[in-house]
Amino acid sequence: MSTPLPFVPSVATGPSAARRAVLTRRIRWFVAATIAYNVIEAIVAITAGTIASSTALIGFGLDSVVEVSSAAAVAWQFSGTDHERRERAALRVIAVSFFALAAYVSVESVRALLGGDRADHSTVGLALAALSLAIMPILSTAQRRAGRELGSASAVADSKQTLLCTYLSAVLLVGLAVNSLFGWWWADPAAALVIAVVALKEGRDAWQGRACCAPTGPGPVAPNAGGCTDGCRCDGDTAPATNLP
Repeated sequence: MSTPLPFVPSVATGPSAARRAVLTRRIRWFVAATIAYNVIEAIVAITAGTIASSTALIGFGLDSVVEVSSAAAVAWQFSGTDHERRERAALRVIAVSFFALAAYVSVESVRALLGGDRADHSTVGLALAALSLAIMPILSTAQRRAGRELGSASAVADSKQTLLCTYLSAVLLVGLAVNSLFGWWWADPAAALVIAVVALKEGRDAWQGRACCAPTGPGPVAPNAGGCTDGCRCDGDTAPATNLP
């Protein structure tokens, strides 16, 4: 009778100390670039949206403000030597920022739909949406890769916030274009509602810490490290971690 093999748990390894230092610096640069771009984006979008009475454009500008607060939370986290200890607090800030955006945009969108508020054409808004649609995916992808390799849930969550800007840029572009070309005034607040729904989902995920389940340090990592549950993984991984028989 054969003897059963002993149970061997799966072991994940993280990057070396030198690699972690490189990734940390890289994330700081991505965060700085995100803050700089979104400050400009927020000012332009909110100003153009106010002039055009566009709920979607104002909501897009407010999302840029949320992105700044999200990136600032990550910048604060990585300003210390032991950034893992600040992980949960940074995620909470990101989540609350998402919730605030969703609440405001939802109220304003419903008010615009019920009141029949019509947004004017905005050339500046169309150009801004197209520009963000080109820039945001690059920043998001770069920061997401660094955050996943480092095992930082907050860095990955912030990259998802940046990726959200890409989706919202597309939604905004369609809403503004349809309103300008066909006079469908309801397309603007409808686009804003899409922004609110996506923001609510991302806020919930950030609050629950679903952004990443990668190793957070060099060497073997115990189950549930970094607040993750057994078998979970970073979004985009092909399969969850499993135990060998």
